[in-house]
Amino acid sequence: MLLASYTGDKIEAGCDEAGRGCLAGPVFAAAVVLPKDFSHEILRDSKKLSLKQRELLFDIIKEVAISYSIKNVSPKKIDDINILNASILAMHKALSSLKIQPEFILVDGNRFKPYKKTPFECIVKGDDKYYSIAAASILAKVSRDRYMIRKSKKYPDYHWHTNKGYPTLVHRQSIKEYGITPLHRLSFRLNDEYKQLDLFD
Repeated sequence: MLLASYTGDKIEAGCDEAGRGCLAGPVFAAAVVLPKDFSHEILRDSKKLSLKQRELLFDIIKEVAISYSIKNVSPKKIDDINILNASILAMHKALSSLKIQPEFILVDGNRFKPYKKTPFECIVKGDDKYYSIAAASILAKVSRDRYMIRKSKKYPDYHWHTNKGYPTLVHRQSIKEYGITPLHRLSFRLNDEYKQLDLFD
């Protein structure tokens, strides 16, 4: 069972990103403020859920959240400022678009930069510990996956409808054969065909 709150009394926003390890496409991030009494029997780290479960939870989270926001940062910006800074920028953009500003921020992982003067806590594997971070991971991942599936229709040779831009062998072989697209991150090692990362961040 995940935890509903870190502070117990403050308005908390959970933040997470999706697409950090991809070779192509934007990095997406979400910020979510859930009701204090929120719980759900299957909500957890998006990587541990099936596609059907993620899609179901995506709609539930948007319906029950007090506020949520989903933003992205482009491949060009990723190349300009690096993926860590781009991931944090995407989270800041999501936080700034919330209808209600949080009094405390929970961030998945171990790196973050202060957002305004709002206190925050980085939680390693936080998307499997706190509902708000898990909810943010669902919104970010589903939104990014849908984006890459749409873009796969424009660039079918790269099979983004299955690999979502992650560095699978098929994706790397497509880059080797067809070159790059405007969605590829030029600062990443695109042609290292022997290196295959996990399919999820």
